[in-house]
Amino acid sequence: MASVLGKFFFHTFITSRFYLRGMKMIRFPHPLVLLVGFIVLACLLSYVLPAGVFERHTDAATGREVVVAGSYHRVKETPVSPLQAMVDIPKGLQDAASVIFLVFLAGGAFTVVDQTGALRSGVDWLLTKFRGREAIVIPIISVLFATMGALENMQEEIVPLVPVLLILMRRIGYPTLTAAAVSLGSAAVGAAFSPLNPFQVGIAQKLAQLPLLSGGGFRLVFLALALLIWIGGTVRYAVRHRVQPDTADEADPAAAVHQGRNHGLVLLLLFITFAFFAFGVLQLGWEFEQMAALFFGLGILAGLLGGLGLTGTAEGFIDGFRDIAFSALLIGFARAIFVVLEQGQIVDTIVNGLSAPLAGLPAWLSALGMMGVHTALHLPVPSVSGQAVLTMPLLVPLSDLIGLSRQVTVLAYQYGAGLCELLTPTNGALMAIVAACGVRFDEWWKFALPLYLLLLALGALAVVVGIALGI
Repeated sequence: MASVLGKFFFHTFITSRFYLRGMKMIRFPHPLVLLVGFIVLACLLSYVLPAGVFERHTDAATGREVVVAGSYHRVKETPVSPLQAMVDIPKGLQDAASVIFLVFLAGGAFTVVDQTGALRSGVDWLLTKFRGREAIVIPIISVLFATMGALENMQEEIVPLVPVLLILMRRIGYPTLTAAAVSLGSAAVGAAFSPLNPFQVGIAQKLAQLPLLSGGGFRLVFLALALLIWIGGTVRYAVRHRVQPDTADEADPAAAVHQGRNHGLVLLLLFITFAFFAFGVLQLGWEFEQMAALFFGLGILAGLLGGLGLTGTAEGFIDGFRDIAFSALLIGFARAIFVVLEQGQIVDTIVNGLSAPLAGLPAWLSALGMMGVHTALHLPVPSVSGQAVLTMPLLVPLSDLIGLSRQVTVLAYQYGAGLCELLTPTNGALMAIVAACGVRFDEWWKFALPLYLLLLALGALAVVVGIALGI
């Protein structure tokens, strides 16, 4: 086993080096073209793959519809026509409406806050405190987002925060890609290695009939190692690509002194909003509608406190809507891919085809195979919670048969599915944030893939160690 694992790490290193060279010749298409291409591919697959479904029942522990192991059966073919695939795009937008409206309203609110000058004032204060030690800003922000990822699988909620991060990174002189890395990237790593993320490990452990938070200490060790890898890679990239800091938007000093009190009140309001947001999500079980309402209220109060008046506040919201529109719509286009696959009734076919070969493998190899299955599945099934309820009822009985612990089965799901959030174009939040940062998707891949491969290798190590320790 040790020699096989050593070969795995070696091939991971070689693959990342080969990829970096290959990326110099590869350029991804425009994000909208890329997503429409996946919609077309999903449409074509509905003609090629046989339609099939699993039977489902409501799980008492989670209240979610889960599949019945061994119940897969063929059904009448329902290929998706090109016209229907086009109709599925607005259906995808409709399915993702609550997220899209959150992005619009929160994006508008942060534009209002920015137009008061409070954000720049806050960034100036922060940079003064860390002058000469700007690199430490990245670990601090990364840990904050990783914590939110570990606690509540934070993703779409990050999109409206991107303008704030862009101001900070530009004032330090770091490339705009760094804003995506410290936010979405850190949150995804925190979520994938989390000991308590309710939307990943929480649901998976319930479906596997494991105590919540079981194996928490083991997961925390590898979470710390994962964050070291991601934060280290982000700092290295930021420092190597640092440019002359952008001071073009720096406020006039006299005006800053005159408005200092108002800026302080707006920033205080912003911090109170973040605190209430965290409380609402973690304690009150807020949905996206409540989050959107909170940020809308933030924008109104910030505009009035910041001296914009009612008209200026309204115009600030409009500016924000315009700037965030493309990023918000990408979320709906990404959702449309799953709508097409679901209408073609081939999602369960893909799941069954990938999971069936695992039964004949040794336990440790089957566990690594499960990671591969979850990685492959996360493209057509971009929801981590949806992937859990789809796959865990199939893989848990399989793990019992081959002598693999259920805890390791959950680990394989976490690392395989969760880490894919860093790369897959069907992740609407990723596409939206990268676009909001003005970064091409191939540039993001060039940065993220080597770190992803290292994290995947770390996940494989955790799985093998977990088997050896009998967790």
